[in-house]
Amino acid sequence: MPEHEADGQLATPTHEVRDFLHRRREQIAQRWADEPLFRTVFTVSRDEAVEASKVVVDALAQVADSEQVEDPDAAGFSGVREQLARMGAARSRAGLSNTQVASELAALRPPVENLLASDLEDAPPEHLRACSTALTVLMGTLRLVAMQTALSEWQALSDRQRLQLMEVATPVIRLWDGVVAVPLIGTLDSARSQVVMETLLNAVVDQHARFAILDITGVPTVDSLVAQHLMKTVAAARLMGAQCIVSGIRPAIAQTIVHLGLDLDVITRASLADALGYALHELGTDIVNPGAGQR
Repeated sequence: MPEHEADGQLATPTHEVRDFLHRRREQIAQRWADEPLFRTVFTVSRDEAVEASKVVVDALAQVADSEQVEDPDAAGFSGVREQLARMGAARSRAGLSNTQVASELAALRPPVENLLASDLEDAPPEHLRACSTALTVLMGTLRLVAMQTALSEWQALSDRQRLQLMEVATPVIRLWDGVVAVPLIGTLDSARSQVVMETLLNAVVDQHARFAILDITGVPTVDSLVAQHLMKTVAAARLMGAQCIVSGIRPAIAQTIVHLGLDLDVITRASLADALGYALHELGTDIVNPGAGQR
């Protein structure tokens, strides 16, 4: 039966939906617990799925109470964002696409609509339509919140994986006692340059390195920001007691550095081998070719 406000008038559609959600909380949760979105995520027991469903119903009721059914930033949704993120991530790990997850979210609406229609079967048709519209909007907003939350989680995961890939793609090699090298291959943007600096400086500390070689033979080009990052890396290594050697500068990179007017107060060598030879010589170690002088 439709609810009435204190003055005897029918409740507003959103408040009618709020009261309906409170009244039918258990029934809605029981029906949602059998839907794939809840059934396949909360697998310990059906009761777990039911309780998780009740949390979402309560959030919807809170949003309806505030009459912000169209606002995905409504305070009522804050309590379920984390749960929605876990549910979306679980379904994604199960191999579902964003579209499939969205379809499972949409499947939560019909059971609630059927219950609402049953509850308000004696209400004026106009009031029933208004309440159904408010519920549809509210469920659509829930779907939007869930997808936004899932996309944020996926973006955060992508950013973490990108950082991990950059770290893997920026190995530090111990060439000799007191000599470390970072061979760089591929595009060197500002973000990766920051990883290079952090990785190299950590290696200088861990390896007690006196020489740090930045080999950029495999870097096709750099922009002005990256060139400045490299110079900052050289300066930072020097402050930590290590002499930095840059090897493998390509002609295009050399032209960029000259064009920018950067003061290259750093030792450069044509190749990684030349840089290692210089570092060994400075350490008082020379490599002798046993075949030298023989024909």
